[in-house]
Amino acid sequence: MKMNGIIRTLLVGGVCIASVACGSQKSAEPAETATQVEAAKPKVTTAVVHIQDVVMTSTFTGNVEGFAVNNITPQQPRRISRLLVDVGDRVYAGQKVAELDSSSLAQAKAQYENSKANFERADEMYKFGGESKANWEGQKTAYEVAKLTYENLLENTTLVSPISGLVTARNYDNGDMCGGLPIFVVQQINPVKIKINVSESLYSYIKKGMVVDVELDALPEKKFQGKVSRITPLINSATRTFEVEVAVANGQELIKPGMYARVEMNYGTRKNVVVPDLSVVKQLGSGDRYIYVYQQDGTVKFQKVELGRRMGGEYEILSGIADGDEVVTSGQVALKNGIAVEKIAE
Repeated sequence: MKMNGIIRTLLVGGVCIASVACGSQKSAEPAETATQVEAAKPKVTTAVVHIQDVVMTSTFTGNVEGFAVNNITPQQPRRISRLLVDVGDRVYAGQKVAELDSSSLAQAKAQYENSKANFERADEMYKFGGESKANWEGQKTAYEVAKLTYENLLENTTLVSPISGLVTARNYDNGDMCGGLPIFVVQQINPVKIKINVSESLYSYIKKGMVVDVELDALPEKKFQGKVSRITPLINSATRTFEVEVAVANGQELIKPGMYARVEMNYGTRKNVVVPDLSVVKQLGSGDRYIYVYQQDGTVKFQKVELGRRMGGEYEILSGIADGDEVVTSGQVALKNGIAVEKIAE
């Protein structure tokens, strides 16, 4: 009897132990699941962003031109007797650059001198009543026509440069009959100018006299400064741009017409939130830009933003992010709107 009681006691105890063990195993399962959920939170790094001064700059491209360009040509087609300069030569204002055929000049001079003498004689006689008014007027007209003809021939026999600059083109040789094209093209190259097309949205920012930075592909080691010398008052309706001319001092004449130039304009600062470029996400299929913003409850919000200027490793934000927001800078691949995340140090 005692042995049977002992056996019954052991069996009951075993069942209880097994029940406790099973209960303990079931109680452990929720704790393990919670740990797994905690471990599944995506890890992200964040940065608090603030409003900063954003320098407003834009870069434009254009070609260098002479500040003034003059086409040297006679009023009427003439044969060239002698060219006195060539392409690449520097000339000064008033310098003789070409001589034209003067065979008709002597005859025109003789006619001018003869008509001048006739008019002076008629003028003296007219003052004392010895000449009719009609004859006096005829002599005067003949004199004026002969004078104008002679002066035109004289002016076109010797051609001079009206500006100081560089001869950039020659279209004829000695002995050619000129006509149609200029004999020479002279460009003023100190200063030079660069024409650029600027978006109409910047019209109010561009001012005459504004200082700009200029870089040239042909002179990469040099930096130049220029000034806005002219602003076209009309907007091109097709391109929505307006033309701006920039004058650049060229005392050493290093800058040549035709060089490719980059013009950087700085038109002040504005205040906007600035974020790391790593925080900006491009939405596939739309081209829209978004940023994950960390919330106080440990989740993230997928916020659409409008980008402004890119400044090295940062973006200016025009809308969508506020001063003091905390933005996600890494780990965005595993994120979606409203998901809980774990912040980690960078």
